Amino acid sequence: MQADADILGQLQFAATRRRAPLWIAAILPWVLLLSVPGIVMWSAWAAWDCRRLRARVRRDWTGWIDATVPALEDSTALLAGATSAIGQLQRRRLLARLATTLTDDVLAAIARERVRFDARWAALSVCMALALFAWRQVRDAPPTPREVKALIAQQTSEIAVRVTPPKYTGVARSEGAPRELQVPEHSVVEWCLRAPQPVDTPIELSDGQSLEIGRECARWSATESVFWRWRGARYKLRVIPDQAPEVTLSAPREMIHTLAPDAASATITLAVHDDYQVRRATLHLTLARGSGENIRFSDRELPLPESGNPRARNWHKQWTLAELGMEPGDELYFFVRATDNAERAHTTVSPTYTLRLPGPVEETGDSSAQPMLVKPENLRSQRQIIIDTEQLLADLKATPGMNPATVRARSESIADDQAQLRRRYGQFLGEESTLFGGEGHHDDHEKHDVVAEFGHMHDQAENATLFDESTKKILRRALGAMWDAEKALRAIGPKTALAPEHKALEAIKQLQQADRIYLHKTAFVPPPLKEEIRMTGDVVGARSYRREQATAAVPVPDEVRRLIEALDGDGALPALWSRGVHEWIRERIASDEQRLEAQRAVQDVADGCVACRPVLRAWLRGAITRAPVLLQAKATPQTPFTRALRKEAPR
Repeated sequence: MQADADILGQLQFAATRRRAPLWIAAILPWVLLLSVPGIVMWSAWAAWDCRRLRARVRRDWTGWIDATVPALEDSTALLAGATSAIGQLQRRRLLARLATTLTDDVLAAIARERVRFDARWAALSVCMALALFAWRQVRDAPPTPREVKALIAQQTSEIAVRVTPPKYTGVARSEGAPRELQVPEHSVVEWCLRAPQPVDTPIELSDGQSLEIGRECARWSATESVFWRWRGARYKLRVIPDQAPEVTLSAPREMIHTLAPDAASATITLAVHDDYQVRRATLHLTLARGSGENIRFSDRELPLPESGNPRARNWHKQWTLAELGMEPGDELYFFVRATDNAERAHTTVSPTYTLRLPGPVEETGDSSAQPMLVKPENLRSQRQIIIDTEQLLADLKATPGMNPATVRARSESIADDQAQLRRRYGQFLGEESTLFGGEGHHDDHEKHDVVAEFGHMHDQAENATLFDESTKKILRRALGAMWDAEKALRAIGPKTALAPEHKALEAIKQLQQADRIYLHKTAFVPPPLKEEIRMTGDVVGARSYRREQATAAVPVPDEVRRLIEALDGDGALPALWSRGVHEWIRERIASDEQRLEAQRAVQDVADGCVACRPVLRAWLRGAITRAPVLLQAKATPQTPFTRALRKEAPR
């Protein structure tokens, strides 16, 4: 009985080997798809098919051998059921024949003939695997516009956005479906579910915040423009900042307006606008009267009346000089201060305008009467001369066809002011009227004074002053610049005069700070030495007189630098990288549109978008505005050889 069992086992092994490629072909597609359920299902089918095949071989193996090996004379059944003596004799004869006829090739031929490959099962497995692959592609594909609309419609029916602006804005509260919104600054934005229930999906803001939404609404105070996302859909939320009031003066148009000597009135026209409400607007008037050290100032403050529109206050008035309290030679300075109704009120102060009423001109004659005492005009400063020149240039640009006589008069008037200021500073160098000493003509045949030409003059006008040589150099530079500006103004070239005017102003500033120079010349008093450590060689706490090299400032934080390097490939990103990136973007990108696009890239990369990594890397690199350049001194060792080499080197 052992022999027939061996033959049956060999035939079952040959049949299994014949059927195994079918089982492998059926399971292989699911292995490629990494589908565990598919692998388990087709592995179970292969085990069932293998068991069925073995049962078939056990039932029909004798017939298979008789049909394939004629030398056995259809007696293979005796191998398993011979009970008589003749049967046993025949069985021994068959076993002797089987040893030479039933080889491995014969067994393989029997398996090929009786066991089919049956490719239908493999085709069925491949078709099912292809169907699973197609379903995965459809599932992972980006949603179509119709699907996006359906998703938005579903979200619209599930969530509502409520906006509560600050009370001072006067804007009504709004509530509606998710959409792009523009809200006032410091508004309270709430996201509420129409059917409150626990939800695992939070409201994600582009600045990195995550707001929980569920039975209670998610709340956020609008301080900057962001976009928010819920269940894949994004919406922009733009914040409109509260602007400060805007003050516009229509009359007078010039910063310094000179009235006609016979003027009886002056016009002031202004307008104040705010985005929500002008709470307070006042006109401040300062009247200056007198000259020299005898100048008196008087201040007044007038509230501007309200209008029908709370966002604007328009005011126009024709003042008489009596109402302003102005007399010939006076100057009136005025500006507007406006405040809005914000929680943290914004205040705007307009530039200071000047109304100037010229004083009477002193009349001279041949009469024996004493000259009439008149009030001289105030001396103009260099800064005021620059302002007058810039105003003349602005008026020429605004009115190209200005009367040439008016342009000449104004330019010469500024030149006269420059000349007076030049003579005023020239007095500090001992000059009386002009920059250059004597303006009279000398006779060529006049006898030269050898002492005056070659000797040392102790009574020169410039030497009579108490200034040191450095201060005199600054004075000469200022007077030379004033002289150049005066020449350009008298030649009706105010644009050319601006550069020397600024040069003169810079020199005057240096003169004003000359008294502070002495503070930097005071001697350094070192701290007293401790007597107990003198001559002991103890250097604890002592510092070298050499200055340490400065260390370079870090233009890019380490976490941002590591992230930029990681974004260059497809590898893993640093842990907790989004927090530092949000701070970097908020500090370095000022434009709302650019900042939102950069935050969108951060969110996409956080979601696993590999194609979005170059976009985020470009935004981070673009935010590096400046990298400081540090100059380091090169250390050169001093050795006897280098000193000898330097000494022997040719000069």
